[in-house]
Amino acid sequence: MKRKNADNPEILAPVGTEGSLEAAVYAGADAVYFGAGACNARRNAGQFTGERLTEAVRFCHAHGVNVHVTVNTLVRDEERADVADTLTEIAESGADAIIVQDLTVMRLAKQICPDLQLHGSTQMAVHNASGVKMLEDLGFSRVVLARELSIDEIRKIREQTHAELECFVHGALCMSASGICYLSAMLGERSGNRGMCAQPCRLPFVCNGAEYALSLKDMSHIAHYGTYRDIGISSLKIEGRLKSPDYVAAAVDAVRRVRDGEPYSEQLLRDVFSRGGFTEGYYTGKRNHTMFGMRTQEDAKRAQNVLSDIRNIYRGPRNDVPVSMHIEIKEGIPATLTVDDGTHSLTVTGDIPEIAIRSPLTDESVQKSLRKTGGTPFAVEAFQSEIGEGLMLPASALNAMRRSALEALYEARASIPKRTVRKSDLTIAGELRNTETQLFVRFASIEQYTDNTSIDYYSLPVDVLSTYPERITEHTVGEIPILIYPDEEQRMTDLLFALKERGLRYVLAENIGAVRMAKEAGLIPIGGYGLNVTNSDAIEAYQDMGVAAQIVSFELSVPKIRDLKSMLPLGMIVAGRLPLMQLRSCPARSNKGCVQCEGRPVVTDRKGATFPRVCRERRYSTLLNSVPLYLCDKPLPPLDFYVIYLTIESKEEAASLIRLAAAGDPPKTPHTTGLAFRKLL
Repeated sequence: MKRKNADNPEILAPVGTEGSLEAAVYAGADAVYFGAGACNARRNAGQFTGERLTEAVRFCHAHGVNVHVTVNTLVRDEERADVADTLTEIAESGADAIIVQDLTVMRLAKQICPDLQLHGSTQMAVHNASGVKMLEDLGFSRVVLARELSIDEIRKIREQTHAELECFVHGALCMSASGICYLSAMLGERSGNRGMCAQPCRLPFVCNGAEYALSLKDMSHIAHYGTYRDIGISSLKIEGRLKSPDYVAAAVDAVRRVRDGEPYSEQLLRDVFSRGGFTEGYYTGKRNHTMFGMRTQEDAKRAQNVLSDIRNIYRGPRNDVPVSMHIEIKEGIPATLTVDDGTHSLTVTGDIPEIAIRSPLTDESVQKSLRKTGGTPFAVEAFQSEIGEGLMLPASALNAMRRSALEALYEARASIPKRTVRKSDLTIAGELRNTETQLFVRFASIEQYTDNTSIDYYSLPVDVLSTYPERITEHTVGEIPILIYPDEEQRMTDLLFALKERGLRYVLAENIGAVRMAKEAGLIPIGGYGLNVTNSDAIEAYQDMGVAAQIVSFELSVPKIRDLKSMLPLGMIVAGRLPLMQLRSCPARSNKGCVQCEGRPVVTDRKGATFPRVCRERRYSTLLNSVPLYLCDKPLPPLDFYVIYLTIESKEEAASLIRLAAAGDPPKTPHTTGLAFRKLL
């Protein structure tokens, strides 16, 4: 539907309850987003299903507000039928778009309702132009960009792409790049990729003496609305589906005020909710120690002092849907009133006017009755009248016509649009695996590299292969960094073309943007764990995109992996330290920056466990699990290849682990089986 203020970025508000839905709409949001069913990234927030979903969409559309429904979690094979039912319900409700992470949801949505717009979730970790272009190729109309991008990086992406871009403007920041955080899953069996994040990053982790080293302040970029508008951003998103209606109303009102050229109170927003204030570190690109913060008791107390002021913001409709009115009052025939919102034109009939004894009707007196639109979303912006001389209708009759006309217009706007909704094909392609298993070793550096006859394929970072091209053989895979921000994108593209010329055939792609970069360079992508593949349909989707083999998510248990069906060669990580977070804001960074830092300070939790951190040339860093994974002495699925994922091991330690894994012997050092045999929520 056509929305208000279409020339400005959409104000997109979070909704978790009916109360926050009303708060968002009445405060002036252009669109809302909420979950339907269990397949969304905030499963603990209120969900809108059945009649509740339909009525929410009707309410929003009547007020000129679009509805985006989140279906943005990872899906397992046994859940596909439930996802299909959810998508059918969403399509039939009249919602405008769905927000998607898993390519299975994309494929099902295209089958069930091709008219339903697809928005790429921030959980897809799209942080460069290649990622946006890949989603454009797949039919997505909008992409929600990663929260850790600067405004200059966003501008570069906008200049190179065509899809609508959506950016977060206010609310909480994930410490890790979204979609590639596994901390909650590993520590508490609650997956952030499945909407059950327990937020362990808010606990007291320590790094270089700094407490709460994994807890960022909330962002607030509202003051920069004009910059987002000028560079062509389509939607500005407020985070907070678990927040109160007061929070939603205050944030929406602040963005609306800036859009309309009015002042707003950042202090009010801080009082409603903050973690020791806000940060613009990502927006400006000044990522330093000031970005970190934790919610205190003082923060919580201040919220109670501003509730009455906030609740005045959303007491009722804003009367900001413009309509025109045309009334005809002629002798001897019933009066008629026509209302028009630019899309719908409706006419109601009233009483036959009488001959006036004292005060005949005038345009002014009729308008006085008909312009009273309080309690509705409508505002009369144009008024025409044709009134015969000497006629009279009581105000009660005019009021009744107005109420009847506006009620009819409300219902017309709230009506569910007609859509093609079809049944989906739930057949899973491929076959169960039963094959001879090869060994794939992921080396982190050339110093770590070691020869072993048990190794069938190995990977090295593409930057390493550029320096040591003699290491390129038919068994070599170049690893593309999991994060390639816009300033590095062209260099990485050129590097891939150069490596192709030197004989490299395969690359390991941990991000959907890297898949496209590989294909553009004429290289064959191998899908890494970062693609978060948890079901058979997603495997087929990546096969259609040109991926030649796929490493499944380490959030999948062994029984789930065993049941996967695929025509692609499949692999799983069986040994090594698992990467739990990808950090663009460094927890080790002091107020002096990176001075004297060797790039490997550990992060320690409240129980004394230490989590190694590996710096990626000061572009980002990776937080590793406190103990290594080891599964090689366990009964594993018969996959095409097993992956040893090396990170901080010395050359000697790497060689020892490879020998141990190849023999299937048990380890003699502390280790974990990760999520291979645990039930993950």
